[in-house]
Amino acid sequence: MQTNGIAVLDAKPLNYPRQTIDRRTIRRMIEVTVAAALNLPVEELGAKTRRTAPVAFARQIAIYCAHVTFGWSLTEAGAIFSRDRTTAAHACRVVEDRRDDDEIDTIVQRVEDVLSMWLATMESCQRGVE
Repeated sequence: MQTNGIAVLDAKPLNYPRQTIDRRTIRRMIEVTVAAALNLPVEELGAKTRRTAPVAFARQIAIYCAHVTFGWSLTEAGAIFSRDRTTAAHACRVVEDRRDDDEIDTIVQRVEDVLSMWLATMESCQRGVE
């Protein structure tokens, strides 16, 4: 699967019909939302290397949200952040394990809520254009 360019992925978000959205748009929205929630620079999330632990965890949350909120396979969720399926699976396990902490769970839930609202808005706009 090519991870760069304007190619699109079929997103299968929970409770929403299947939509086609440009992968760069989705990646950017996830990155901006996660970075804002964790007070980190957006550019750090897209770095090729691991960076600091808070940045790595933020990237794991982003991959987790691509998988859970948008319903993408681990392969798709990893690819959008230039990572492989096993890295995406590890990211999801780490986030799930850390959600036992109420503060982390609240942050992740809020990120999921914002991304779901964003997706609903995109769908509404697409219906208005059609």
